[in-house]
Amino acid sequence: MQKPIISADSHITEPPNTYVDFIDPKFRDRAPHMVRDERKGDLFMIDGMPRPVPMGLIAAAGKPANELTVLGIKFEELHRGGWDPEARMADQDRDGVAAEVIYPTVGMLLCNHKDYDYKKACFDAYNQWIAAYCSAHPDRLIGTGQTAMRSVEEGIADLRRIKDLGLKGVMMPGNPQVEDYDSALYDPFWEAAINVGMPLSFHILTSRDDAVGRGRGPKLNSFMSIIRGNQDIIGTLILSGVFERHPKLKVVCVEADAGWAPHYMYRMDHAYDRHRYWLTAGTISKPPSEYFRENIYLTFQDDWVAFKMKDMCNFRRLMWANDFPHSDSTWPWSQELLKKHTADLTEEEKNQILHDNVAELYHLSI
Repeated sequence: MQKPIISADSHITEPPNTYVDFIDPKFRDRAPHMVRDERKGDLFMIDGMPRPVPMGLIAAAGKPANELTVLGIKFEELHRGGWDPEARMADQDRDGVAAEVIYPTVGMLLCNHKDYDYKKACFDAYNQWIAAYCSAHPDRLIGTGQTAMRSVEEGIADLRRIKDLGLKGVMMPGNPQVEDYDSALYDPFWEAAINVGMPLSFHILTSRDDAVGRGRGPKLNSFMSIIRGNQDIIGTLILSGVFERHPKLKVVCVEADAGWAPHYMYRMDHAYDRHRYWLTAGTISKPPSEYFRENIYLTFQDDWVAFKMKDMCNFRRLMWANDFPHSDSTWPWSQELLKKHTADLTEEEKNQILHDNVAELYHLSI
C-alpha cells in the first residue's frame, strides 16, 4: 500500500515583514523589504544587490505557461499558502502531498550577497520566521534553516541554533566566505553536521554566476545551465575526499533534477581512472561514483528520466518534490504526473522515492 507522499523540496514566499521584523536592529534600515511599483508590481528590495526580486515567478504554480510573467504581480495575488501555514494545508491536500520540506525563496538569492555580515543577519532573521511558520504544523511543514558560513566555528554554532529552533536541515550557501568546501578547514563542520543530525542542502541558484539570463545565446538557454552550480559542488566534495574522511555525511542536491546522475557518475569515474595522476584531487579509496551513490541525495520534480534511470544510480537517494509554489512546480497536477512517471516502478520503489528516503533522512514519523 502506497505511503503518504512527501515533497522533498517546496518553498515559502517571504512576506514583507520576514526580515524587517526579525533582523538584528543594526541592519534594520537595510533589511530586505517589499515595495510596490505601479508598472513592475511588488518587488523585494535587497540592499547591495543590483536588481530587486520581482514576485511574478515566485508563486506561479498552477498557471498556464503562456501566463507566466516576471513583472506586474502583487503580493496579495500570490498563493496564500506561501506565507500562511493554515492556507498551506489546503494547498498540500489539493496536490495529494502529506508534508513538504520547506526552503526559502528570497533567501536563495541572498546566498549570493557579497556582504557576509549582511547575509548572516538576514539568515538569522529568516530562521526565526520559518521556525514560527513551520511550528503551526510541524508534522507537515519541515523547515530548513540557513547559514552564511562566515567561518567554520560560526557555521557549527548555526547548526546547533537551527536545530534548537526545531528545523530539520540546513541550506548551505554555494560559496563560503573562507576558502572553499574542499579545504580540510571544513572537516570540523562536516563532523558537527553528522553529530547534530542535520542534513546539508545545496539548492540551485545559490552559487556565484548561477543567475538565469546569463551566458551565451537566447535567455532560455541559460535555464539549461542551472544545474551546473550543484554539479560543481558535488564534484568538489567527492573528489577532494570530503566523503572519504566523513563517510556518514549526507548532502542533498536540491532542484537540480536527477536524470543526469548516472552519466555524471560515469564521467567522474572515467576522470579518476584516466587523469588523476596529472589532474590533482584529494585522497579517495573508492571510485567517485560510490561516494555519489551513498552520500548524495537528489531532489527532482518533473523529471521522468530519473525514474527510468533509477537502476543506474541509487534509488534510495532519489527524492521527489513538487517545488510549490514556484513557476517550475508540478502543483496542482502532481498526482497526474506521478501516476504516469512511476508506472513502471515497484511498490517498494515508489515508497522509497516518494516517502521513505526523505522520511529517513529528516527523521520524520509521518
